[in-house]
Amino acid sequence: MKEVIRRSGNVPIELHRKRVDQVAASLWPEFSRGKLQEWIKAGVLLVNGQIAKPKQSVDVDAVLSLYVELEPVIHWEPQSMPLDIVYEDDDVLVVNKPVGLVVHPAAGNWDGTLVNALLAYDASLEHLPRAGIVHRLDKDTSGLMVVAKTLQSHSALVEALQAREVSRHYLAIAHGSMTGGGVVDAPIGRHPTQRQKMAVVATGKHARTHYSLGQRFKHFTELHLKLETGRTHQIRVHMAHKKHPLIGDALYGGRARIPGNSAPELVRAIREFPRQALHARALAFFHPRSGEWVTFDASIPDDMQDLLAVLEQYDAP
Repeated sequence: MKEVIRRSGNVPIELHRKRVDQVAASLWPEFSRGKLQEWIKAGVLLVNGQIAKPKQSVDVDAVLSLYVELEPVIHWEPQSMPLDIVYEDDDVLVVNKPVGLVVHPAAGNWDGTLVNALLAYDASLEHLPRAGIVHRLDKDTSGLMVVAKTLQSHSALVEALQAREVSRHYLAIAHGSMTGGGVVDAPIGRHPTQRQKMAVVATGKHARTHYSLGQRFKHFTELHLKLETGRTHQIRVHMAHKKHPLIGDALYGGRARIPGNSAPELVRAIREFPRQALHARALAFFHPRSGEWVTFDASIPDDMQDLLAVLEQYDAP
């Protein structure tokens, strides 16, 4: 059975001549600005009974009305699995996702995902889009994710992500000895011939990654990265674009590049590292209820600590 959303409201004097999406967001804060803009474009959010334009301004006492039939959501089964919960209150949940855990159910992974685990942990999350998840990490990327526990916090966090008000910092270990930090500003879209991959392409979406250097080795570099945008595989694509793919990233880095005359321990560590060496180590955002800037950190996982230890011993500059 389809869920039906019905809303109606008049434009208050303080919002006279404001854009229709701004007014709608004020009238119905349970929905994100992006979702309201989507409904305006779809012609289901009306002004005085007429289809609105996305940037249309509205007068005081104009009537905004919304009627949406939502497609039924696929029912995902709760599955009891351990969760590394870094923080929790009535509005948000911050989890430290382990390597190997898929975030959303999809073809090939209909269960055993973070969504299934969250539904088992808190059954009320079934009433939220994607069980409250507002951003993703790749299966083999570890680290911090924020999960909304209410529709209001979900809308607020989605808007904060769109406004680039969520700070996400990563730790990575890349091939090549880099000499300085910088910014990669290159659009990302679907690879033109290899559809399972993303790539830097002229027709892609704007993507920007800041990076600085951590430890430097003879043939590898520890990187500290901050996302300004959040495209699929963004860090992996951008670092491969700079000819410094991440250790273990077979999709974007190809076969592991082993320096000549390397110690057997180094060869084994690089060749057998089982995933992209990438960890979401810090997360910060304005709390959706209090407005306070909150920050969270996750320690470097054991596999990356072990890799750094091998590099310190066998690839010191």
